[in-house]
Amino acid sequence: MKILYGVVGEGMGHAMRSRVVLEHLVGQGHEIEIMASGRAAEFLTKRFEGVNKIHGLHMIYEENRVRRGKTFFSNVTQGAAGLPKNIAAYFELIRAFRPEVVISDFESWTYLFAKTHGLPILSIDNMQIINRCTHGPDIIRGDEADFTVTRLFIKGKLPFCDHYLVTSFFRPPIRKPRTTLYPPILRPEILRADRREGDHLLVYQTAEGNDALADTLQKTGLECRMYGMRRGITEEQVEGNLRYRPFSEEGFIDDLASARAVIAGGGFTLMGEAVYLRKPMLAVPIRHQFEQVLNARYLEKEGYGRAAQSLADPATILDFVKVVPECAERLARYSQDGNQELFNGIDELLDRAAAGVLS
Repeated sequence: MKILYGVVGEGMGHAMRSRVVLEHLVGQGHEIEIMASGRAAEFLTKRFEGVNKIHGLHMIYEENRVRRGKTFFSNVTQGAAGLPKNIAAYFELIRAFRPEVVISDFESWTYLFAKTHGLPILSIDNMQIINRCTHGPDIIRGDEADFTVTRLFIKGKLPFCDHYLVTSFFRPPIRKPRTTLYPPILRPEILRADRREGDHLLVYQTAEGNDALADTLQKTGLECRMYGMRRGITEEQVEGNLRYRPFSEEGFIDDLASARAVIAGGGFTLMGEAVYLRKPMLAVPIRHQFEQVLNARYLEKEGYGRAAQSLADPATILDFVKVVPECAERLARYSQDGNQELFNGIDELLDRAAAGVLS
């Protein structure tokens, strides 16, 4: 089939997960045209033909929180500048490609293309879990306003798709039809990783707002392999049990696969990879980004790790280290057959679309 595939460019998680799905679709013989924004477009252009760069929404972060005013102003001004280019790409696509089905990873232009041309559309992402599932008071307590705003935004982003394939390591009750939950999408590098038990902590944090973090990590007595704390370094710097490492995808994945536990943000991609590799995680979500708050709280609810608002209090990390064995026991029960379950679901829905029985 001819498939139009849209990828939102906010962060790199969507791009890395879409890469996996796109490789599967290409391997199945489908003809693909891709529309992506931001860093996602640059990432996918290196791996696929037919990538069209468009303007997309983005977030501005400062001091581990979303700056709403700056985010709104930046999107309005950059969106106005990018709109003519989006329209040109949009109509060129209509003329040249003529897709039979649309798949969107939280991307709006491809969704609008499908709706204005009566094409079947599938949604594949993790964000829809906020709107299409039921979440208890323990998950949203204290963040009711952020939850409501986020849910309404997601609800209005891609409404009335023919089916929603939602990726998640947790399984809340589904409250809307045409919705299926699947395990997280995993990169081939993660599937090939040599998972083993190690003694070090993998720490992925920025230096901003974490001035006392190094002192706390030293007190754990564990080797800490640290990424993001000293940006721009080209070789490892060792200070006692702390190892500041320059970023290397291969090195980072090996450190993750061999870690005793992980300390990082609330992003879904790394969290899903840590769960798959059965590595307990202390998650520190960005404030006012409810999707990350949701991920972290479910991580703790499942017993796979702990959620924290910040790392300012040394007890947060020291208490987490104490419960790592307990979290590892819970993670030992987690099971996932790579990406096969999701691939089967996609293939079945595309077969239905080709037969005209998807809606």
